[in-house]
Amino acid sequence: MNLKKLFVRLHLLDKQKLSPADFLQIRLSVKQHHVTFEKDLAYIFLYRLMMLDYRARYIPVRPDSPKGTDQKSVEDNETTENDFSDLDDLLSMSTDTDLIEQTRVHPMDVQMAVFHCSDSFLKQMMITKLSQCQYALPLLVPDPVTKEIECPLWTFRQITKTWKVTEIKDGSNIVSTKSVPVCKAKTPLVSFFRLGSLSVSKSQLMNTLINDRHSTFFHRNCPGSTKSRYLMDGVAEIAWYCPGGKPNDAFNDCIAFCNLHGDALLIEKQRDILIEKSSINIILVASLQKHEESKVFISGLLKSHKPLICLCSDDSYNIKNKKAKYIFGLKDKSQSDVSEHLTQIIREVLSLLDGSSLKPSFHLETMTELSGIRMDESDPACERGKSAVKKIMDLITMDNMDVSKIKDKFLPYRGHLWHQWSKIHKELYHLKGNVEKEKSKKQQELKTIRQKQCHASCKLIELFFESLSTLQPLDKKYFLKWIQILMDALSTDDLSVILESYNEKWSEVLQKKSDLLIKKQTELEKISKRLQSATFGLEHIFREMGQIYEAHRAIEGQSRHTDWSKYPELAAQLMISGHPMELMDGDAGHVPLTWISSLLEEVIKKLGDQSVFVLSVLGVQSSGKSTMLNTMFGLQFAVSAGRCTKGAFMQLLKVSEEMKKDLKFDYLLVVDTEGLRALELEGTITVRHDNELATFVVGLGNLTLINIFGENPSEMQDILQIVVQAFMRMKKVQLSPSCVFVHQNVTDVAAAEKNMDGKRRLQEKLDQMTKLAAEQEDFNADCFSDVIKFDVQKDVKYCAQLWEGSPPMAPPNPGYSESIQEVKNTILSKASQSDGLTLTQFKYKIQDLWSALLNENFVFSFKNTLEIAAYRKLEIQYGNWTWALRSNMLTIDYQLYNKIENGNVDKVEVSCLKKESNRTYETISEEMTAYFEDDKDKEIFAQWRGRFETRIREFYEEQVSTVKTKLDEVIQQKKAREKMDDKKKEFEDKLLQKSKELAQQLKDKANDEEELNKQFSSVWSDLVNELTADIKPVEDINLEEDQFTILRELGFEESFTNECKQNGRYKKISSISDYSDYVKQKKVVQIKLPLNALSNENQQQISSLIEKAVIESLDAIKSKPVATRGYKLTYLQEAAKQVIQKVDNFQKEGKCALKKTFTVDLILYVCSKSESWILDSQKKFKINNEPLTYLESKKTQYYNVFRSFCEGSSSAVVLGELICEKLKASTVEAVCNKTAIGLAGEMRCNFPAFNGNRLNLEKHVLKSLAEKEDFDDFITYITNPRSQTEAFIKAEVEKYIFTDLRDILKKNTEDLNTFVNRALFTATQKVQNQTGDINMWLKEFSSLLKDELTFETINSQNFSDINDFEFLKEEIKKRFDSITEQTSSLFLDKLKESRLKPDEILIDQLCRCCWVTCPFCAAVCTNTIEDHSPDDHSVPFHRPVGLKGWHYRRTKEFSINFCTTNVASGLKFHPHRDSEKSVRYKQYRTAGPEYANWRITSDDSKLVYWKWFVCRFQEKLETHYKFKFQGSGIIPSDWIKVSKADAIKSLNEMC
Repeated sequence: MNLKKLFVRLHLLDKQKLSPADFLQIRLSVKQHHVTFEKDLAYIFLYRLMMLDYRARYIPVRPDSPKGTDQKSVEDNETTENDFSDLDDLLSMSTDTDLIEQTRVHPMDVQMAVFHCSDSFLKQMMITKLSQCQYALPLLVPDPVTKEIECPLWTFRQITKTWKVTEIKDGSNIVSTKSVPVCKAKTPLVSFFRLGSLSVSKSQLMNTLINDRHSTFFHRNCPGSTKSRYLMDGVAEIAWYCPGGKPNDAFNDCIAFCNLHGDALLIEKQRDILIEKSSINIILVASLQKHEESKVFISGLLKSHKPLICLCSDDSYNIKNKKAKYIFGLKDKSQSDVSEHLTQIIREVLSLLDGSSLKPSFHLETMTELSGIRMDESDPACERGKSAVKKIMDLITMDNMDVSKIKDKFLPYRGHLWHQWSKIHKELYHLKGNVEKEKSKKQQELKTIRQKQCHASCKLIELFFESLSTLQPLDKKYFLKWIQILMDALSTDDLSVILESYNEKWSEVLQKKSDLLIKKQTELEKISKRLQSATFGLEHIFREMGQIYEAHRAIEGQSRHTDWSKYPELAAQLMISGHPMELMDGDAGHVPLTWISSLLEEVIKKLGDQSVFVLSVLGVQSSGKSTMLNTMFGLQFAVSAGRCTKGAFMQLLKVSEEMKKDLKFDYLLVVDTEGLRALELEGTITVRHDNELATFVVGLGNLTLINIFGENPSEMQDILQIVVQAFMRMKKVQLSPSCVFVHQNVTDVAAAEKNMDGKRRLQEKLDQMTKLAAEQEDFNADCFSDVIKFDVQKDVKYCAQLWEGSPPMAPPNPGYSESIQEVKNTILSKASQSDGLTLTQFKYKIQDLWSALLNENFVFSFKNTLEIAAYRKLEIQYGNWTWALRSNMLTIDYQLYNKIENGNVDKVEVSCLKKESNRTYETISEEMTAYFEDDKDKEIFAQWRGRFETRIREFYEEQVSTVKTKLDEVIQQKKAREKMDDKKKEFEDKLLQKSKELAQQLKDKANDEEELNKQFSSVWSDLVNELTADIKPVEDINLEEDQFTILRELGFEESFTNECKQNGRYKKISSISDYSDYVKQKKVVQIKLPLNALSNENQQQISSLIEKAVIESLDAIKSKPVATRGYKLTYLQEAAKQVIQKVDNFQKEGKCALKKTFTVDLILYVCSKSESWILDSQKKFKINNEPLTYLESKKTQYYNVFRSFCEGSSSAVVLGELICEKLKASTVEAVCNKTAIGLAGEMRCNFPAFNGNRLNLEKHVLKSLAEKEDFDDFITYITNPRSQTEAFIKAEVEKYIFTDLRDILKKNTEDLNTFVNRALFTATQKVQNQTGDINMWLKEFSSLLKDELTFETINSQNFSDINDFEFLKEEIKKRFDSITEQTSSLFLDKLKESRLKPDEILIDQLCRCCWVTCPFCAAVCTNTIEDHSPDDHSVPFHRPVGLKGWHYRRTKEFSINFCTTNVASGLKFHPHRDSEKSVRYKQYRTAGPEYANWRITSDDSKLVYWKWFVCRFQEKLETHYKFKFQGSGIIPSDWIKVSKADAIKSLNEMC
């Protein structure tokens, strides 16, 4: 088998170089017992190597079948004793066996083939993993094709070796720890060479020196070994022996062992290099007597000054000379004896060299000095990357400062200033005293710190950014690796010493000796700080970049033209390529939200809004979490002992295409955390930190992996308490992560009984912790499964200990890798049931969790931005659905109204209305179903689906009921007018007849206008007198007199009523600021108040009483059929009684006693507000129901008909004129109604203020108020938000009518004109086809109009002579064109009188929402749903409570605090004016019913709108409320800087 065939068999020929990206993906796990085809061998080897399974070399293989079927190996061919007749037949099988044996791929060929086919980064990862598996590493590698020798120094760069050196000082053993990158390590090198063929294994002998339990060097007796190998000859492998500081150590210091594979006599170049570099050369030869060539070669070495050990496998010499030359025979010696003797010789030689000035030491980096071999680091891209890093390293090392000082000097942003900023920012959520003043002060301090950061220069980051921006992709990869390598090297000098000291103290603390605890804690903390100061890595550079970005963003705002603005994009590129990114700065204990949000936004820009499954990992410090993740997914989280993860890091891991069919997400996002520490360490500070960290990562994760190291009950209790509390908080804020517990370092994983007992104890401990946490969190739970879905049998995993033996020479335990892969399978199984979340959702989740954690009460402070955004989106959709239903019902109402007026419908049934509207309702229902099932937020919507479906159904039923009620009233009106309509018809018929006859007589006087008028008036008077002789006229009404009558009947003296009427104060009762004069004074115990003082609370209560009384009374009056049945005194009497009932109830509730002046003024106010409506309605009633009034209004119309007859016009012309006159009013009304519906629809869909949800409308109302700067409007808004909102809607509609109405009006007019023309054409064509008469034509024409226009029938007898229907059609068409042209000029006046008005339609649509106001600041709840129970009332941004009149007790000083600031402070308040008991703001919900249903969370008072308002109207506010902005209520100086433009701009934050 040649080399090409080898690569073909392994499917590696003609492939691109393998890279880490090919393996850092979520793939199916591969188990040890799985038999693998050769084509998969390379991949499986690498995959398992990444999982730290040293059995990657020993993969069971079956040859690939030509047809893709499995071939059985020889071992599978079972035989029986009868299959062979003699020994020769049986032995003949050996040939076949040898053939198959020869065709197997040698395990080391697999390793080296993969090595040759990998890019330099995968090689480095591969060699690092081989080192972790305690395998030898290729040091000199001949190219399989060119035979050029390469030293892969680059692949060693990430390997660090740790060992313990034992030295004897003053008669005692001193053990010290060293941790050194192998490239920097200077150690003796012992090289082994084979001359010729041997019966003993050189590699196996070397293993006995290093670790007799592990095959560091692969040898002929290893599983899978074959006689033939193609890629190992000429390869020199190296391994290091690292002592553990124990008495049984083979050597007391680190030693490198090198093994040259193949016959050294044939491999001259590698042999000579190693001989030169070695401290000791060890030659294995069969016999010095028989091999002349070997003898000559060894003779040469004997002349060298270097120690030489010659091992002869076939001889039994035992020779030693004074120059450290040994000849040692192996014949008849056991391997253990050989190993022991050889170890002794090596120790002896090395001890002789210790004192020698010629003591050789091997240093990997000196390999670059050799000629004739190629260094992998000489690759141009590698050199360019290193060169860029060297500039940075030269900069930071030029003054020889220690690491902590380097960080302070070259990374100024992430140090003291950032820590100070974090501390002050957290203090914002725990304010005391004058909280707004304190808040302003701290916000200014934060700004000052950011300004200082902006002024700091950071040359290191400039160089770093320049390199990342300008280097080519491959160069950039090398750059990042080099900077990581070289910075790690800076940190290693002191880490070992510090860590050793730390571990000693940590062990003592864990023993919990109470008398030493405090002292040890302090010492441990000092060491911990030293440890953190001594570390310097890439994460610190990214942290600095994040702080530069945050500082400049805070001061300069967004920009795309500066270097700092590009930092998130660079970081996003690195995160996508697999680099871990810091999520929480563990040193500052803070999440840089601005940086993280921008970073994730850039990731989204590059990848799209991909779905991710978030896996969070929690565990006590140094419990092997990062190692577990690296083993599970092949990641590269830092795991060295001195680099415990500080804070939280996130890393993206792509889901492979093969796994996407099982998983519903694109990436796994792993969040690894700083270890939780024992609760005793730093008392409450550590408890809070651990709780914060646990809550944060548990909240972020779709699944949390809880890592428990060992089975120490106390450590277990610590982490369980923290974790249970975190899950309980998630339950309370309706987040539902899952969890898996992993017990690491369990001694006997296979012991089922022991594991069952362990699970039982864990369950008991979890339940116990749940009860404790439930008390702290005020939560009802008895067991852990009440908090989270948890199955102790499935969700608890046991993992073997990591090392197979004692470090540092122990390889990883294969059982550990297997059990970790089982955990991985469990994770993926759970993940397959989840859709994960999008990167955008993840970004918001970070913001929500961290913002809530900053507050004292996490559960209460948690705002789920995703849910809030989804609910607002749903509100907009709800508005669209309700508008579609309303719009449809308005059209149905309009059409049925015309039919009723035309006499085509005399009864409206609910079933009829539902039949007409069912199609729209069904469409809306289908849209709702699709929306709830298909929208990307469907999982969030699920909690509201039932409620919204019910709301829509109820809204539909209500719309049907409302339309039926309105149309029933129209039918009643129609019936009430029947007698009158008959009289009108009779009058019209007679008048037409008389006019026709009189016209015949006056033909000659057609031009005598005076005579015509006189004659017509005579006929008109006679007919009117005849018609109205027996009809009583409608009496005029006197509302003022009725008001006196009503008040007198209610017991109020007429003189008193007259006095109230005369002073006119009642007209301003809804807008005055002080109601003290209306209140009966009462003595308030223990509170000294001015005689006329009235609490702000009472003022608000009275204002609310007036508002409700006026609205309900006016609604009651306007519901009366005044326009159809006329006005009755009882209508006002009922309204007055309603007012009195409201006032009585108000006083019974004990709010305050009101004078009778108040009641009278309120009744007078209600009467005055209803007066114009009653008079207008009565006027309509009089026109429609009093014949004389009606006829007088029609006199001009009939005179024009009469004149036409006189002028000799044909009957067709007169009829056309009459028809058009009748259609004129109907046409204007139809255009008004259709335009009202269309205008309302146009504004509802396209006008920015009306096309969103309730919050959007609120924003535009506030913007309008700011633009007008009318203080009275502001006060109306604060005291009566609905009234001001309705006024805003009316004003905007009016403005729209004058600016944007033309198109709608034109379309409706043209549509109606087209409709009438079509009716004319259809009626005329039918009559002509059927040879009908004028009666038939009128009936057909009237029938065609019934849906769109009201049309009173005309008696055809007066026009029986008409037979030219085409002429009639054209006459009407001509005249109707003129009417439609006039419609636009009549529109504005008529729109106010029309049955449907756009402002009323929009008010009904937009104002049917929640109007409950905040009990502190009067901010109105912005929920679009009127009754949104059980959801709390809420508003995104509140106001200073002084705007509602809140002030400090016993003072005249306003309170300027925002209630959102108060609820995050330690302050208290009095719920009511006469309350003696105060309540903490943080517990405001307990203050009473008006407080209980409000959700008020801290918002940082970001809405500067109200700060501007307070400053703009300071004096007017002081006058209005009679308080002062002084003392504790003084306005903070930064408020004054807010401009009107800033105020309006801040409103954008609301939506």
